[in-house]
Amino acid sequence: MFPLRDNIPTDHFPVVTVILIALNCIAYVFLQPKTGIDLNGSGLNQQDLMHYGFIPYEITHPGQHCELLETSQVACGTGVSDPIPTWLTPFTAMFTHAGLLHLGGNMLFLWIFGNNVEDATGPVRFVVFYLLAGLAATGLQLAFGTDSVTPNLGASGAIAGVLGAYILMYPRAKVVTIVFIIFLFTILELPATLFLGIWFVEQLFFGALTSANTVAGGGVAYWAHVGGFVAGLALIKLFATRRSSAADGPRFPVY
Repeated sequence: MFPLRDNIPTDHFPVVTVILIALNCIAYVFLQPKTGIDLNGSGLNQQDLMHYGFIPYEITHPGQHCELLETSQVACGTGVSDPIPTWLTPFTAMFTHAGLLHLGGNMLFLWIFGNNVEDATGPVRFVVFYLLAGLAATGLQLAFGTDSVTPNLGASGAIAGVLGAYILMYPRAKVVTIVFIIFLFTILELPATLFLGIWFVEQLFFGALTSANTVAGGGVAYWAHVGGFVAGLALIKLFATRRSSAADGPRFPVY
């Protein structure tokens, strides 16, 4: 399933959501060296991803850093230098993406659902909420892979927090969604609770499978998504001060 838009209008311009999208795009374009148009991350400087990404091993082994060798293996130790302090990587990782598809998908979700959550919290509270959700996502991913040397990248953990907040604040919303059926697709207007509920169950399911080593993770930090989503559910009532005037009214048409 692929979301296109929701049907809850915002009462205020989502300035922080726009700034976050801009910062992620700027970081990808100007701070991540690449060769040509890169869709899946293969053209990115992999050593830079090691620096900017959050690496669980570096957190659980203070003073040690990891680097990528020419053999594509990862070496960690006290003699390895890293331009980014370990404590800062959970934040830099939120603005680092492995390819245009990764970036584009995350920013689409952030735009569709983030503007309404920001509308509910206000811009300053939204910044704090977003970062806390991202840190919670990092924490759960760390708990399920304390010795992992794979860099975790992307805004999806923080955005998962936005999704958790959205489903709690706007349960009656509708999401226009592209639904793929093998080689065919159709466009449906789905309840937000159904769309986001299915998404969350998928993260739990694949997270459990990867933890049990029954399937490859495919480079997706499923537990970060779960952690961010749960944090969004838990935190939003502390940060939200209002709801869109259309949230509880009659079904708003989608244009």
